[in-house]
Formats: sequence, C-alpha cells, structure tokens
Amino acid sequence: MSEEGITESTRKREKKTESKAGNELSRLLAVRQLLKSKKPDFIRQESWKYKKLSSSWRRPKGIDSKMRTKEHGWPKSVGVGYGSPKKVCGFHPSGFKETIVHNVNDLININSDIVVRISHTVGNKKRLEIVEKAKELKLHVVNAKEVNKVESTESEKASS
Repeated sequence: MSEEGITESTRKREKKTESKAGNELSRLLAVRQLLKSKKPDFIRQESWKYKKLSSSWRRPKGIDSKMRTKEHGWPKSVGVGYGSPKKVCGFHPSGFKETIVHNVNDLININSDIVVRISHTVGNKKRLEIVEKAKELKLHVVNAKEVNKVESTESEKASS
C-alpha cells in the first residue's frame, strides 16, 4: 500500500468520526432541551407564604423541614438527576462553545467555532468596539445590542 492510500483512508475515517461527533452533539443538545422542559421550577421553601422571601432557590436546612426530607406534596428540591449531559455542559443552544468577553483583547485568541457573549458589566462604548472587532474576525456575538453611537452622543451634547 502506498502512503497516499493510507492518508486517504485515515482522512475518510476522520470525516466519519467528525460527523458522528456532530450527530452525537446535536443528539445530546436535543436531550438537554427535553430534560429542561420536564424540569420543575425550583423555588425557595415557603417563599409563596412570605412577601419578604424571594422565590430564588435556597437549600432547605431546617430540622423539621418537609422539603428537606422530600415529603410528598412539597416542591421538588435541586438534585443531581436533573442535570444535563456532561458533554454539552457550557454549550450554547446553537451547538457551539460559549465564552465571555470583557474587552477587545479577549477576542484575539478565540476560534471561529466559539460563540461570544459580552459581559453584562461592559458599557455601550466598549460594547460597540467589541461588536465591530467581532465582525472583523467573523465571530458570532450572542448578546450584541444595536446601539446608535452618533445619535446618543449628539443628544447628550444638545441637552447639556
């Protein structure tokens, strides 16, 4: 056998494994979506009773807590069984890995197979710079906002 024959067959095998990996990933994303639809809303114990308690999840810790002992008729508690498959943890629903960006320099080492999310602490000025740089690098920004930088600065100058 020639070396070309070996390389062609290995290329074919690599393509098959890549397509299998892609199919596996899409299947696991579908499984995750199905599991999320069946998952109950986890609410804080007795948050429905008191206005001062928000419904955001807190683990029940009381000695006589019916929710802690998982008694019938009480809301479900968070558990390992409600998790999604490990292979798709941290993936965006589009099927790409997701990374958080704080400034323009963070975009430099990102591959095209990664989706970018701009941190919520970034202001409009830096957000615009990041979106423009991402367009140059052909990266997809998940939470890109359309901000009119020219109109906003002119209205601020007119009001002051």
